[in-house]
Amino acid sequence: MMFEASRAKALNQLNNFIDNNLVEYSKLRNFDFGPEKRSNTSCLSPYITHGIINEQEVIYKALNKFSFSKNEKFIQEVLWRTYWKGWLELRPNVWTDYLTELNQIKSEFQNNKDYLSAINGKTNIDCFNEWVKELKENNYLHNHTRMWFASIWIFTLELPWQLGAEFFMQHLYDGDAASNTLGWRWVAGIQTQGKHYLASEWNIRKFTNNRFQNFKLNENAPPKVSEKSYQIVKQNFTNPQNFEEKNLLIFENNLSFEITDFKDKNFKKIYLVSNKNDYRSIKLSEKLVKFKSLLIEDQEQRLKDQSIDCQIINIGEIKNIENCCGLYPTVGENLDFLNSNNLKIDFLYRNLDQLAWQYCNKGFFNFKNYIPKIVQKFI
Repeated sequence: MMFEASRAKALNQLNNFIDNNLVEYSKLRNFDFGPEKRSNTSCLSPYITHGIINEQEVIYKALNKFSFSKNEKFIQEVLWRTYWKGWLELRPNVWTDYLTELNQIKSEFQNNKDYLSAINGKTNIDCFNEWVKELKENNYLHNHTRMWFASIWIFTLELPWQLGAEFFMQHLYDGDAASNTLGWRWVAGIQTQGKHYLASEWNIRKFTNNRFQNFKLNENAPPKVSEKSYQIVKQNFTNPQNFEEKNLLIFENNLSFEITDFKDKNFKKIYLVSNKNDYRSIKLSEKLVKFKSLLIEDQEQRLKDQSIDCQIINIGEIKNIENCCGLYPTVGENLDFLNSNNLKIDFLYRNLDQLAWQYCNKGFFNFKNYIPKIVQKFI
């Protein structure tokens, strides 16, 4: 599976999936047939993560094909990422604590043989080794495979979940602070205390179409335990009243200005913010840095095609930009940079997030109850 870094490619992928494969999605979505056979899933997450296409576009096209009831599972999966982001926005210390724990653990495990075997795909578990190879080569894994991978990492290889989450963030084209961190916490059993995910041999064999045999997993491990609990932090996601004629900062999560809620507003100049490894706590692979750079360049070209004044800048140059506002980057590395440098910027929030995030105070099953309302409002 190859991901080309452009909005044109993202739209082609979206249209092809809706026209040809959406009809079988609910039935086949949990199967991982291998990296060359991905037609049973949309493979849109690298583009949605970077705002190349957005949730509204995807759901709108799906509903033009089938009814809400036939699309319900697909729509839920599209909005999982929206939910995770909202959940973390209300509990940002989960991300901060994760980075602190990661830094403490990394020095201890940097020369650990089991850890090095895991990240180099040299364990005694063939399927896990194949997934390491696939992750590094394709920068993508099937969602079900990510759950198996994390479970094996935590409960069979007995490695810290924090290191596994870092490994994913270093390579996944669709990695973001919320989905990745909270997903690993969920598998470990600390996102929902006492409820963990244990990969099983029969499940892997079934949903990989028997591509893997002869492996042994720990299927009886107890969930991990965390003494930390997180209270909801009251947040204000209200947009400022006066932001036109200012300079606009766009971060890597909103790289299609032309489909944002602010596309018709007048901004003095648009700055596309590139955050490479100089200012990141988690250092990204060269391929991932390149992918992000190409997506930013693609957005720059589309803006120039519309005669919009724009420029790509390194995140460190924000300090030199006066009178600016920014499309909200969400909890993660970009927001960390702004906060650590005490850069006060008026943020602009997506209408979808303003509505959806207020329903992220509990679990996803509660959030699901509001999905019809969200869809009716924006689609």
